[in-house]
Amino acid sequence: MSLFIPSKKLISTLLSMMILWGCASYEQFKYITEEFEIPNQVFKADFNQTWQAVIQIMKKYDLAVQNQEAGVLKTRWVDNTLELNFSDSFGSSDSVKAARFKLIVNVVKGYRGTREVAKVTVFKRQMVEHDFLQGWKVVPSDGILEKSVLYRIERIIQIDNKLKAIDDKKSKEAEKSLN
Repeated sequence: MSLFIPSKKLISTLLSMMILWGCASYEQFKYITEEFEIPNQVFKADFNQTWQAVIQIMKKYDLAVQNQEAGVLKTRWVDNTLELNFSDSFGSSDSVKAARFKLIVNVVKGYRGTREVAKVTVFKRQMVEHDFLQGWKVVPSDGILEKSVLYRIERIIQIDNKLKAIDDKKSKEAEKSLN
């Protein structure tokens, strides 16, 4: 009975093949790691104030789901073929036949210390169709729309807080003038 004892050369060849295959397979799954980096932001406002700001921003979209108890807003598919073709008109890729996206916004109540805060997550699912034979394909988002939605929510909350502070100041002044 003979035992097979691998040589150092065979072991090093196998290890190098495993390392090279591992690096090559990363490219296949790279989009998954990028996809899971969903834009989110924590706002120093209570859930109801944040929810109202999100509703105000999302008014311009056709909403399929609006559930305040679950903190979820979903839009219907929005056609953005023209925008996608225009933004990539100077790029190297071909124009797309059709493009559409859907936004999913989650609002979650939380606490930071004793103060109530709200975390908003915006996820954009972008699909493109280059021709009818290939069908729809999911492509990663550039993140611009998601970040701009978060920025708009932040601005609405800031403006709302400023207006509340002005109203409080006016009511205190009115109270002092009555005394």
